[in-house]
Amino acid sequence: MWNVITLDGYFEGNQNWDLSFHNIVWGQELEKLSHEQLQSADYLVFGRVTYEGMAAYWTNAEAEITEPKVAELMNNIPKLVFSRSLKSAEWYNTTIIRENASAEIKKLKDQGGKDIFVFGSANLSETFINDNLFDEYRICIAPVILGNGRPLFKQGLDTKTLSLASTQQLSTGGMVLKYSNTKA
Repeated sequence: MWNVITLDGYFEGNQNWDLSFHNIVWGQELEKLSHEQLQSADYLVFGRVTYEGMAAYWTNAEAEITEPKVAELMNNIPKLVFSRSLKSAEWYNTTIIRENASAEIKKLKDQGGKDIFVFGSANLSETFINDNLFDEYRICIAPVILGNGRPLFKQGLDTKTLSLASTQQLSTGGMVLKYSNTKA
């Protein structure tokens, strides 16, 4: 799992795609981390809402100065979108999976290979948390208290005890925390 959240635990504001706090932590360090994560991944995984927003943004992303380009990596990596309602997937290299998200991810994990990242997708992430499918939680904390919005971790989730794997303080004031799930 990879997500940027506010200090008070929100992954977006009250509206879909209210992510203005991402700009607070974005900089060279997160750009480098984005490159590393994308280059280490076999798949990106999304729920429908996140997929639609990401596809709209990345298919039209302006050229970037650094190499390899984040937009190029995002656009070329294989993507899985879990949705019963999405009719088609126009974003290059995307497969729609309509049934049993956890079983499909478990199959991919059992095959081995590189990383599989879930970006955003709080509802899908909740399913994967409950089914104990995340090996690692990568959370960037933006130094802002939003006061309200959509929490990443909803009330009612099963308790998970995690182990701190690493921390990275960002020059922007953010903090990247990586936690391992010892029971995945």
